[in-house]
Amino acid sequence: MKPLIKIIIWLTIFSIAMGFMETAVVIYLRKIYYPHGFQFPLISVSHDLAIVEFLREAATILMLAAIGILTGKSSAQKFAFFIYSFAIWDLFYYIFLKLLINWPESLFTWDILFLIPVPWVGPVLAPCIVSITMILFMYFIIYYHDKGLNTGIKSIEWILFIGGSIIIIISFMLDYFKYISNNTTKSMWTLSGNQSMFGEIATYVPTHYNWWMFACGELIIVSGILIYIKRIKNG
Repeated sequence: MKPLIKIIIWLTIFSIAMGFMETAVVIYLRKIYYPHGFQFPLISVSHDLAIVEFLREAATILMLAAIGILTGKSSAQKFAFFIYSFAIWDLFYYIFLKLLINWPESLFTWDILFLIPVPWVGPVLAPCIVSITMILFMYFIIYYHDKGLNTGIKSIEWILFIGGSIIIIISFMLDYFKYISNNTTKSMWTLSGNQSMFGEIATYVPTHYNWWMFACGELIIVSGILIYIKRIKNG
C-alpha cells in the first residue's frame, strides 16, 4: 500500500471517530436540554457550561488542524489534510445523528452549526455542501502533489478561498445578527459576560436562510479551485 493512501485511510478513520465523539456529546446535551427532541427556539445554557462548550468547539478545530499539520509534508498538503479531516468529521457527525436518533428529519432541517464567535444557524444541507467541496479540493491537491507538481496555493487563490468562506460564514450568522439588531433589549453572549448563552435569542425561530449568499460564497470558492487546477495543469 502506498504511504499516501495509508495516511488518507488513517485520516479518514480518525475523522470518523471524531465525528462520533461530536455526535455523542450532542446527544448527551440534547437528552438534557431537549428531552422531547431538538427544536428552536434554543434553550438558555448556563454561562459556565456555555464556556466549556465554546472551548470544546475550539479544541475540536485545533485537533483537526493538528492532525493535518502532523501528517502533511508541504504547506498545501497540510492544508489539504486539515480540510479533509474537517469535512469527514462534519459529514459523519450528521450521519451518526441520523443513525442513532433519526435526526435531522431532512437535509433542510435547521441546526445550530457553530458557536464561534457567535451562533451560526442554517439548514443541514449547507454545511454538507461545504464539506463535499472541501473533499474535492483536497483530492486535487493530493493528486497533483503525488505527481510531483508544485501544489502551493497562490495569493489570488487564497483571496478567493478566504473571501468565499467569509461570505458563507456570514450567511450562517446573518439571521442571528438580524434578530439581535431588531431586539435592542438583547445583547450578544460573550465569554467575559455573565448572561446565559442563548438567553439573548430565547424567542428566535429561524425561517429563512439566504441561499443566494451561500451560493455566491460557494461559487467564489469553486472558482478559486478551478483557477488552482488550471494553473497546476499548465505548469
